[in-house]
Amino acid sequence: MEITFAGHEALFFSDEEMVVAIDPWLVGNPQCPEHLKNPARLDKIVLTHGHNDHAGDVMRLYRKYRPKIIACYELCDVLKGEGVDPGDLHYMAQGGTRVLENGWRITLTPAIHCSSYDTAKHGPVYAGAALTIILRTGTHSIFHGGDTALFSDLKLIGELYQPDIAFLPTGDNYTMNAEEAVMAARWLGVRAAVPFHYATFPELAQDADAFIQGCHREGIRVTELPPGTVTSPEALLGG
Repeated sequence: MEITFAGHEALFFSDEEMVVAIDPWLVGNPQCPEHLKNPARLDKIVLTHGHNDHAGDVMRLYRKYRPKIIACYELCDVLKGEGVDPGDLHYMAQGGTRVLENGWRITLTPAIHCSSYDTAKHGPVYAGAALTIILRTGTHSIFHGGDTALFSDLKLIGELYQPDIAFLPTGDNYTMNAEEAVMAARWLGVRAAVPFHYATFPELAQDADAFIQGCHREGIRVTELPPGTVTSPEALLGG
């Protein structure tokens, strides 16, 4: 597996068979490198929730690549109203798992956050539950934290899905802060963590230093990824 970080919370996971993007906010994302705004390939989009800095580029990407879109039921309905073919939508809800064609498993897990989508005709509308995501490849289990706050069921998610890597929001204001994200990494039981959702906007924490130092105290390996970085689970885990 190859992992590409496009800034903020936009991530691409790829192998020889497909490219899966989680929250691919590319155009409009001040952190996204120019060469990633129009990737060579895009087969699946997974959305944690409908806010513009996560789902705001979805319709452009859909028209360009025609990926299948995996999201909660209400957000899928909203996207259908925006023009997505119902056959290209995978309606799901928290707790559900979808097995992809390459064998990867996408599980939608809870988050503590809110969700709306800015529609073309009606402005912001309710977009269902906010989510975190578990991606399991058969070799690795990866947690994408979306915009969640800290909540104790992260312990249950860790017990059920045993993630070895977590991408966690650390910017505060809209999400958990750095110290809470360290606790989330500990509760999830991961060996490696990556901070995201910081420094994109002025109201967010402008660095991940407190998260990095806290994870080091917990014995959790941390990698800070500059936008545009291409890496792998093995590299994040230290070989």
